[in-house]
Amino acid sequence: MTPDPQTLAEAATWHYVVALAVFALLGALGHVSRAVFNLLPDRLSDRPVMDLVISDGYSWTDMIFKTEYDDAGYYRLDSLHNLRLAVCWAMLSGFVVLLLVPDVSKVIAYWIDWSLAALVDLFWYRIETFTW
Repeated sequence: MTPDPQTLAEAATWHYVVALAVFALLGALGHVSRAVFNLLPDRLSDRPVMDLVISDGYSWTDMIFKTEYDDAGYYRLDSLHNLRLAVCWAMLSGFVVLLLVPDVSKVIAYWIDWSLAALVDLFWYRIETFTW
């Protein structure tokens, strides 16, 4: 369901706040999925430059921002540093997209308004159909 461009409203400040909260949740979900669903270790050696060449899961951003790995080379789920990195990257990239890509903020505002209206309608529907 794609919104009609004529019906799109301008995004308000609170739309950006809600979108950033959603991006933060997506970053946390990405952190958990990277740690839990990783079958092979990201770090294969003790040398970061060698890991850049031979590993699929280890990149230059991991080396620069000092992503934490356990002794076996897997991405650490219990690391608050890794969680903070994932959430900050998701929020920053989402905010940049909202600011720089034309009409994305309007589409996000439309989906936020639509989902809030759907939640309110669902609430009132549950109130109307509630039986003892």
